[in-house]
Formats: sequence, structure tokens, C-alpha cells
Amino acid sequence: MRSTIRQPGRRSGRPRRTALAAVAVLAAGTLAACGGSDKPVLNWYVNPDGVDTFEKYAEECSTGDYDIEVQLLPSGATDQRTQLARRLAAEDSSTDLMNLDPVFVAEFANAGWLQEVDGELADAIMASAEGEGDYLSGAAETVTWDDKVYAIPLWANTQVLWYRKSLAQAAGLDMTGPVTWEQVIKAAADNGGTVGVQANKYEGYVVWLNALVQGAGGAIVSDTEAGRDAKVDIDSDAGRKAAEVVQALADSPAAQPDLSVSNEGTSLGQMFPADGAGEFMVNWTFVYKNYEGLVGSDVTEEQFADLGWARYPATVEGEPSKPPVGGIDIGVGAYSKHPDFAMEAARCITSEQAQVDLALDNGLMPSTNAAYDKVVASGDYPADLIELFRTSVDEGGPRPKSAFYAMISGAIQAQWHSPKSVDPARTPKESATYLEDVLEGKSLL
Repeated sequence: MRSTIRQPGRRSGRPRRTALAAVAVLAAGTLAACGGSDKPVLNWYVNPDGVDTFEKYAEECSTGDYDIEVQLLPSGATDQRTQLARRLAAEDSSTDLMNLDPVFVAEFANAGWLQEVDGELADAIMASAEGEGDYLSGAAETVTWDDKVYAIPLWANTQVLWYRKSLAQAAGLDMTGPVTWEQVIKAAADNGGTVGVQANKYEGYVVWLNALVQGAGGAIVSDTEAGRDAKVDIDSDAGRKAAEVVQALADSPAAQPDLSVSNEGTSLGQMFPADGAGEFMVNWTFVYKNYEGLVGSDVTEEQFADLGWARYPATVEGEPSKPPVGGIDIGVGAYSKHPDFAMEAARCITSEQAQVDLALDNGLMPSTNAAYDKVVASGDYPADLIELFRTSVDEGGPRPKSAFYAMISGAIQAQWHSPKSVDPARTPKESATYLEDVLEGKSLL
């Protein structure tokens, strides 16, 4: 029978499957029979966000021709890449469907590990990448490589600035217009608050650094189509501006005690502390539903009403910020024994309704405008928050699209961590030299 995976500590809101439920589904022809059935099984490797919705669509998208089984990947993006890359490098035929962080797509496509998406869907995605289709352009751009499409956008993630309205008010900070990192850090420090970021030695830290560099008009690398010969740009004014922000927070009383090991989850508890003014926090779209789900237990109605949101902070005053662009794309393994079935399943699990369900149930925003419109119509989110999410994806800054992104990310992490060691006069230059050596094969990560 199909196995199920549940995220630790998270309830799906649906009863566990029972033998009777399985029998009922069997009668409807959507679940493979136990024992002697020779119906193909498609393995779908998923990240541990929205697992309850993935399970739902594994069932709903199974057909009389195949079943879909959910397999859970590690929680961290780096570990997810490692597991998938090892399987695909070994030409594993059981890796049929996979949830991909957008930065994996170029590497996996370049290695020949992904089946190409073709037909009208590919045309729609390519058009959207140019701003002329239903997919958000920021999401569509993540799945293209060498003028072809190698995955299907499922959800399009971005970061915004979450904050306590009372903290901003105490600081006299006008949140109706753009705010800078300098203003946010000072406002928190002067009024007993903190600033939450992702600064552990992992991919989330590179997300922050990339947004800071792009927000100052620069890039970590450019000409990424050149592969190992890409131009390393981080030793620049933009790189130094980014380092100034990191240094300013690390040296500020607004820095949270766990800054050097902070991640998406650690700073959540600092928004509504038992004592203290709360925080300004950059984090992904799931935050709203996370706090809403705590109302009545760990969060009061009054506290939830004090939650505010604004566009990602600017690195340089007067320059538009570049919010991080993330999300999940669905890829089909190149070595799948059932590539046609797998591609059919991928189209099903990225449907408009699946995107809506992920948004309403898990706080993971859609990759298409049509699904966004349904989320707005549901009334489950404030309309201005939804528009902030959508705008941030299309006006945000993706991480470098490179077949060697894993090397780029690893080299940046190695030189910029910990945040307390970052020096604008030294770190950008040293990291540029090291990254060049890594890409040229002169140094190992």
C-alpha cells in the first residue's frame, strides 16, 4: 500500500488513512492494490513544507495507470541537493518526481538529469519568463536553461519584512514607504527590539547576502552561462555595502543571540516574546499562516493584530530592494522508467488548484496569476499582503543561475561566515579571490 509521510509536529487536519479508507479509494480506482499489483509506482521526493498537501495530491493525481508515493527529503536545501544529486548521478531510475529549489534547476539540467518540459506548457512558461504569460515572470525564469524548460513552477516564494507595528511606531519609522536596513537595525536597537535574519552557515545565509548585494546594484557573479569562467563580481562597491549591513547588525544590540546559527524558524519566537518589544524579521511567505495558526494558544488576538509587513529592506537608501526569490519547481528525473507518466503527474501536482491549496493551507504562494487571484478571492489573506508577495517575486532578485551554483554558494558561505567576522574592507575581496580559485579548480570547498 502507499506509505505516508507526515511532518513532525504538524497536523494535516485530515484523519489518518485507514484500511477502510484505502478500500474505498481502491473501489474508485485511484489507489494501487496491495500485494500482487504490477501498477507502476512513481516516487515523488518532496521537501518538508506542505507535506500534508503533497500527500493529498499524491492520492488525487494517482491514476489507473500509476500510483504516486511521497518520499521526504531532508529539511535543508543543501542536504536536499546532495541526496538528489547522488541519486541522479547514479542514474537512479526510481527518482521520478522531485521538488527542486530553483537554484538546482540549472545544475541538474546542465548535467542531463532532468527531462525537458515541452509542448504548450513549455511555450506558456517561456512566454511568462518574458512577462507575457500567466506564470509570474520571477517563477518562470527559474525553470529555464539554455532556452529550454526543465521543470514546472509549483510555488513562488519571496521574503518580506515582518514586524511589530508597535515597535515601528515607537521608533517613529514610517512603514508606508521604503525602509533601509540601517533604519531597521537602528529602530530595533533604540527601542528594545531585535532583527531576525537567516545567518547560519547554509543556503539561507547566501539568500540574504545575494539580496543585499543586488539591492546595492551589484551581483555575486555574472555571465554565468560561461560556467566556470563566470565573472566574479562580489569585490565591488555593492559587495562592500552588503558587508556593511551584515557588520552593522552583528555589532548591534538588535542582533539576536543566535545570529550565527539563525534560520527561518529560530527567529519566529522573537516576534511575540513574553518580555520585549518584538522584532523586525525578514522571512518567507509562510510566516502569516504560521502565526495565524498560533492565535489562541501561543499568540493572542491583540498580538496577531500587531503583526505588520512591508517590502524587503533596501540596502542603499533610494535604491529599490531586491527581495529574495525562491519556491519549489517540480522536475522529472531523466532516468525514470516511466517518463511519460511522471510528466503527466508533474502537470497534475502543479495544477492551479494545487497551488491554491498550498497557499491557503500552508502559506506557500502560487506561481501563477490565476491561482493568486483565487487566493485573493478566498479572503484568507489581507489583499495588500498578497499583492506584496506577488510584486516581490516579479521585482525580486534571483540567486545566480549557474550550473556551478553549489560551488558558488559554498565558497560564499565559507568566506562570509560567521556574520561577526564580516569586514567590508576585507571580506568581499577575499571571497572573490577564493570563489575564483574554486571555480578554476585551484581550491577545494
